Amino acid sequence: MIAFIQGKIDSYGTDWIVVDHDGMGWLIAYPHTDQISLHQDIKVYTYLHYSENDISLYGFSSGDEKNLFLRLISVKGLGPKTAMNMLAKAGEKAIIDAVETGNVSLLKKMPGIGTKSASQIVLDLKGKLVAADTGTRNHEQEYPPAVRDAIEGLKNLGYKQGELTSAVNTMMQNPDLTTEEYLKMGLRSLMKQKLGG
Repeated sequence: MIAFIQGKIDSYGTDWIVVDHDGMGWLIAYPHTDQISLHQDIKVYTYLHYSENDISLYGFSSGDEKNLFLRLISVKGLGPKTAMNMLAKAGEKAIIDAVETGNVSLLKKMPGIGTKSASQIVLDLKGKLVAADTGTRNHEQEYPPAVRDAIEGLKNLGYKQGELTSAVNTMMQNPDLTTEEYLKMGLRSLMKQKLGG
């Protein structure tokens, strides 16, 4: 629903930031508050979480980090607050390494993770975290920044890398557009594919 928010950091605490975007302050749970400063420009990739008692916005420094978070919360019994604490404590690379090597003891050291949860994470996610997009990510560096941001936005909407080839080709035939224009163009292309047009 909200792929990312771009603006300036108005305030922050140990695990949250407020991003001022066009005069509106977005309160976002964020795992890297030790790496930011007041009034700096920031782009935060976001995930909106609904529950019976709460609506919260979770933020990430990259689309890859957000995708890891989504993988983590797909594990039974692992909620967004625990997944966010894991990212804050260990970071993206350490979590992926621990899962891929089956390092249950390292995962158990993370906040809110016991033996059962650690084993479940390895069982559910091993082999699924490093295969994604490693070959395509370098290729994406060749695209203009607005196209890269649009691709990231489409991924955040749930489209897989394999589905995006035609949409990206369409974007690249239309130089010097904004991210929003590329995003709309990509969505139109994907809808045509879906309808077989």
